[in-house]
Amino acid sequence: MAARKIFAGARLRALRTQHKLTQGELAARLDISASYINQLESNQRPLTASVMLALADGFNLDLFELMTDASDRLVADLREALADPVFGESAPNLQELKTVASNAPDMARAMLRLYESYRKSNERLASVDAALTRDPQSGLQTAYEEVRDFFHYADNYMDPLDRAAEALASELGEFGPDRLRRLIVYCAETHNIRVVLTPPATGDAMVQFDRANRDLWVNSRLEQSTQFFQIAAMLGGLEQATLLNQLLDAASFKTEEARAIARMGLTNYFAGALHMPYGAFLKAAEAYRYDIEELAHVFGASLEQIAHRLSTMQRPRERGVPFFFARVDAAGTITKRHSATALQFARFGGACPLWNVHRAFEARGEIIRQLAETPDGNRYLCLAWSSEKRSGGFHGTTRRYAYALGCEMSHAIRTVYGADVDLARAQFDPIGISCRICERRNCPQRSVPPLAASISVPTDRRSIVPYEIG
Repeated sequence: MAARKIFAGARLRALRTQHKLTQGELAARLDISASYINQLESNQRPLTASVMLALADGFNLDLFELMTDASDRLVADLREALADPVFGESAPNLQELKTVASNAPDMARAMLRLYESYRKSNERLASVDAALTRDPQSGLQTAYEEVRDFFHYADNYMDPLDRAAEALASELGEFGPDRLRRLIVYCAETHNIRVVLTPPATGDAMVQFDRANRDLWVNSRLEQSTQFFQIAAMLGGLEQATLLNQLLDAASFKTEEARAIARMGLTNYFAGALHMPYGAFLKAAEAYRYDIEELAHVFGASLEQIAHRLSTMQRPRERGVPFFFARVDAAGTITKRHSATALQFARFGGACPLWNVHRAFEARGEIIRQLAETPDGNRYLCLAWSSEKRSGGFHGTTRRYAYALGCEMSHAIRTVYGADVDLARAQFDPIGISCRICERRNCPQRSVPPLAASISVPTDRRSIVPYEIG
């Protein structure tokens, strides 16, 4: 990363505006010329090491934030949207997209919202039933998509909520097998809430709170880690109501539906942070070299909970390995996705079939490893596994999921999974974001042609893919 040129014009302008400084005043504080500041803010010049250090010292900034290209996810989203034929054949090239994402990130996000509105409008026109049943006041972007973007552009890290959970975790005391009992006692002594562990009468209900009688019913058939999580999420909604409202107000969601979904997401975030408090979790993760099975044993958590928590370790000045995390159902639909890496999941289509997460259903009980390379040349260490979640007896429901966790190869050496990789000899599988925007011409698993390319169908020969990409 040190060899890469760092352009941070938008962030530098935002910093100067935040502190109500002119370019001359900022230049004086950094001991450089005003013309140099102008060039930095217009991305005509990259940040030098001395300027970054001056910014870190003078404004208490995290050097990692300056060195990380926060526009990567915007570029990936823009490339996917602009691959649509509606934009014609003159789609901007990668360098132009990087310039827009770096210099005008708000404009880039506005462009994405506009395209998503266009796409949703077309979907409605294609389905009269959907148009009749959808609430016309809900807006063109669905509530779930709006909340997804809220977490997506916050790097899946909520600092004030994370720190509040860590403070409560310290109050609950050391980790141990009786931690669930201590949480139940805390609910009773602090909030006069009686937690009742009992099997459900019917259905797959996990938790229900009777506010009038202060009774919190929890499904006793759930794993203890899930019981802890459900109680903690309900507790977070009660104890952190003011903080939750502040975060939700700042997000300015368009609908009450989106606000309600985001509130649930934030209480779940609090529960994960309480179960695995940041400082203790990061220390253990580094000690065990990010071995998810060892961490699951230490914290009494599921592999899914551990992997999800690893994707949130982005506290300034205390960052862990930046991971991506995804959960995929048996139909191949991504039902959870978070990324602190340059790898971004498809917003408008399915995931790459060459990704090892799809093979995880066949390797039940095993963590499989893949070394993968995306079309942009970035290389990743990818882990995948699957699990079944059963509820009830013989007639109960079974949910099957596969999970993906990974990081860039530059960080893989810090993990137990990448320590033995010989980069000089390693073979990397070519993967993409989704077929509709993938640039690879010779992929045997391609399901549809890339939207930005023309195709031809030869008459005298046949290959695995029945067309050639121009």
